Amino acid sequence: MNVTHAARRTATRFGLALTAAGIAVVALPMAAQAHVEVQPGQVEGGDFSVVAFRVPNERDNASTTKVRVILPKDRPLGSVQTTATPGWKVATATRKLSKPIEMFGAQVTSVVSEVTWTATAGGVRPGQFKDFELSLGQLPKSGKLVFNAIQTYSSGEQVRWNEVSADESTEPEHPAPTLSITAPEAESNSSTTEQTSAESSASDAAQAKTTAASTSDNDSSTVLPTVLSVAALVVALGAAGLAWRRGRA
Repeated sequence: MNVTHAARRTATRFGLALTAAGIAVVALPMAAQAHVEVQPGQVEGGDFSVVAFRVPNERDNASTTKVRVILPKDRPLGSVQTTATPGWKVATATRKLSKPIEMFGAQVTSVVSEVTWTATAGGVRPGQFKDFELSLGQLPKSGKLVFNAIQTYSSGEQVRWNEVSADESTEPEHPAPTLSITAPEAESNSSTTEQTSAESSASDAAQAKTTAASTSDNDSSTVLPTVLSVAALVVALGAAGLAWRRGRA
């Protein structure tokens, strides 16, 4: 009985060890993929868009109690608007621009430089995530907006999401939230139309050139026999006149 009991205990421990190992293998990739990011990751440029900063909690013993997002300095946005978020208070900071930007015909001299959400109850608990929305505009017509985010936990720990990899195939440990901006659809269609029109004009010009060349060739082939015929007639008349004069002599 003692041998059987010991064997069962050994088997139980072995099973628990395998289970723990399996959980660790699954959890590691999930932890590696969790980071602060912009949702959606791609929007159409040239207008306003509402995006969300998705913040996951990567700790199992602390809650996320503060999120600070720093907007890009190289591409200032004239309009940054927040929305009410239950359980959180939001605050913004502004900065003066060294060079004003134009927005709908008006000169904008100061813009929002950062937005901070602070939990008033609970925060983002372990195993959860939270979306923090912003309305941004007027967006550039293309390119990327790279933000910096600082995530603060109830334990006092801060995680900075501000790394940009030079190699796009390699993701850094703490990547900066990035928003990709595509050209407006109307401009894309306009570019395609202009390109098609240019190609059509080039084709018409080539066809006209070919037609002109063909006409020129036809004219040449018609004139040459006529010239030769006239020359032959002149020679014949000259020969006949010479023969006539010799006959009289």
